[in-house]
Amino acid sequence: MASVRAKLVYPVTQVKRPVIATLALDFNVLADIRRANVEDGNGWLICELEGTSDDLQRAFAWLDEMGIEVDTLGDVVES
Repeated sequence: MASVRAKLVYPVTQVKRPVIATLALDFNVLADIRRANVEDGNGWLICELEGTSDDLQRAFAWLDEMGIEVDTLGDVVES
């Protein structure tokens, strides 16, 4: 299993999409949410994503297709 700390930034068109549920159900990627701010017009969350390297790569490709920006973080999750 691999683990990646990341900030996901949602465009307005994706705020109401169940992104975390989709990552878990469709891509076998678990998300441990550390901080989040999701409103009607925008949203972001900082999380640790865990899964196989292949599952994470597929999940990141899907997030990119959905227009959700993924910024990988270093050791600091609470930023």
